[in-house]
Amino acid sequence: MPRGRELFQAMSTLFALSRAIEARDPHSSGHAMRVGVMAEVVAARLGWDEGDVEVLRMGAALHDIGKLAVPEEILRKPGPLDDAELAEIRRHPEEGARMVAGVKALRLAVPAVLYHHERWDGQGYPVGIEGDAIPWEARVLAVVDSFDAMTTDRAYRKAISDDLAVQELERCSGTQFDPEVVRVFAEAWRDGSLADATLRLERAATA
Repeated sequence: MPRGRELFQAMSTLFALSRAIEARDPHSSGHAMRVGVMAEVVAARLGWDEGDVEVLRMGAALHDIGKLAVPEEILRKPGPLDDAELAEIRRHPEEGARMVAGVKALRLAVPAVLYHHERWDGQGYPVGIEGDAIPWEARVLAVVDSFDAMTTDRAYRKAISDDLAVQELERCSGTQFDPEVVRVFAEAWRDGSLADATLRLERAATA
């Protein structure tokens, strides 16, 4: 893991890049921060050590960085995407991985960035790997990213309730998502741990 000045510079880069993404797509405001906070709660329950959690933090901050290569009119489009536009969006994991790989201090985040849209059943993108072949950090981000996307308004649809989003994660457990990650996420949501973590983030942001 990077340490000292190298780590400070890397983290500064993370925040700058996250802000750049949100500036292009206002509907994603706060998304990376919320994903990071919730992912840490899940990782703690899975028993990860601090080094692995640090890599997860980087991955959470950078998972959508490839959207900087996606035309803004596609990111902001209010209706459904056509096939060509969907293909553009689906380039973002590979584009993001290339960007991250170019910064030495951030390279450990490449698997999270590249694979966070892979599916447990192998029907995801960009590679189509499945099950345990998907890196752990990408499996966690897939669940948390989907939950936050479902529970916030987007240009193409309104948010659904937290309860419905958790039910959707559970419905897709074993097909789209790693069943163990879904189980841990759902438990953390229902016992209030995730809500507490996101509330602390909101309070810190407005302090």
